[in-house]
Amino acid sequence: MKIALTGKGGVGKTTITACLSRYYADKGFNVLAVDADPDANLGLALGMSEEMIDSITPISEMKDLAEERTNAKKGTYGAFFTMNPEVADIPEKFCREFNGVKLLTMGTVDTGGGGCVCPEHVLLKMLTTHLVLYQKDIVIMDMEAGIEHLGRGTASAVDAFIVVVEPGIRSIQTFKRISKLAGDIGVKHVYAIGNKIRKPEDIDFLNERIGAENIFGFLDYSDQISGSDRNNKSPYDVPETREKIAALGEKIEATVKSNK
Repeated sequence: MKIALTGKGGVGKTTITACLSRYYADKGFNVLAVDADPDANLGLALGMSEEMIDSITPISEMKDLAEERTNAKKGTYGAFFTMNPEVADIPEKFCREFNGVKLLTMGTVDTGGGGCVCPEHVLLKMLTTHLVLYQKDIVIMDMEAGIEHLGRGTASAVDAFIVVVEPGIRSIQTFKRISKLAGDIGVKHVYAIGNKIRKPEDIDFLNERIGAENIFGFLDYSDQISGSDRNNKSPYDVPETREKIAALGEKIEATVKSNK
């Protein structure tokens, strides 16, 4: 099962990604959590210490690896290099395991708006394709607010494309934009998870604007989750969160099975 989560900044996308990863790991699945957000902090949400995070080098910053796999030579990035590098061993070789979840930090490549293609960019693209099309068991991707990491033919292989939303107009606009972009590259089903719910009217608002049939479920606003962030604890260790995440996880799994 392959799941990709996205949403505008601050909606709780990384928190939910970490919680779902922990939930499926607790169920006995082999879970690979992929931090594909340039503002990488999925490891912290999984409960890793700051020291552990600082010791992780994103794949995008491994220039020697990119050069080796693409047959590029130092100082010759304008020349030819391999566009289909071998990446099958990278997830297992460079992931970090914590709380039963394997974490792979992708990082990002600054293309300067020019659409440049460099060895690091090619490596990330090929690695993303491998994770979605060939990796076994469960892959959960924490993405930036868009679908830039996924290309045509790759995105359509994602089993559940989920936008985390708050009860507000800006989140609704993000959901609509991502739904359109996803549809343009062949994604048939885009779902939502409503987060930071404070009152029943918030649920009514999201159901009306998105459609109840497109929403996996809702998570209440929680001071305990905010506190877990300040204390560098995983939000999954908050008991009330764990119960609601279990309900979400079960519904996602059931929906994926019914769509196949």
